[in-house]
Amino acid sequence: MSKNFPKLIPIFPLSGVIYFPKTNLPLNIFEQRYLNLINDCMKSNKLMGMIQSKKDNDDVYSVGCLGQINDYQKSADGRILVNLTGLTRFEVLKEVNNTKLYREFEVSYQKFTTDFNDKNNNELNINSLESLLNKAKKFFKKNGLLLNWREFEKLDQYQQINTLAMISPISNEEKQKLLESINLNDKAEVLSEIMEFYLFNDNSSNTTMQ
Repeated sequence: MSKNFPKLIPIFPLSGVIYFPKTNLPLNIFEQRYLNLINDCMKSNKLMGMIQSKKDNDDVYSVGCLGQINDYQKSADGRILVNLTGLTRFEVLKEVNNTKLYREFEVSYQKFTTDFNDKNNNELNINSLESLLNKAKKFFKKNGLLLNWREFEKLDQYQQINTLAMISPISNEEKQKLLESINLNDKAEVLSEIMEFYLFNDNSSNTTMQ
C-alpha cells in the first residue's frame, strides 16, 4: 500500500502540533503560502504532510504524519477551514528546492508499515490497556482536562492510544517521541512512562501545560 503514497509531499510545519494516523486534525488556514498549499492539494490527491517545527529556526523533526483532506470550506474573509485524517507516518529524507511559497520534502513510509497494515499484530493485552486508561484518567483529572471516556472507549485500541498521545498535556519533545514509536505496544509503554512521571511529580500541573 505504501507505493500508493507520494514520495514528494507538501509539508505544513507547525510547532506544538503532533498528529497521528487515524486521528482528525482541524486546521484554520490564513497564511498565503498555506492557502496555496491547500488549494494545490485539492487539485491533486488531497494529501499533505504535517510535521512539528523546532523552536527558533526553520528546522523540522525527522518524522511527521501524512494526512488527507476530507473537509474543505472557504470562509467569507478568505480563510480556508479543512479537516485532515491521518493516514501514515513518514520519515523525512530531504527537502526539495522549489519555486512555491510552501515547502516540499522527499519522504519514506518504509519504517512505519504497521500504520497501514489491515491486520494489526500489535494489539495490547486487555490488562495493559486498562492500566494505561486508568493512568490517563488520573493524569487528565490532575490537569483539569475533561474527556468523555465513555465515548472514548468506543474507539479501537489504535485510535485510543493515538488520541491520548495527541491530546495529552505533555511537552512537544515527548509527543514527538510518541510519534516516532514504531508500534502500538512501544507507544503505549512510552506514554505510560510519561504519565507516570508527571503523576508522581508534585509540580506536574505547572510543568506539563504548554
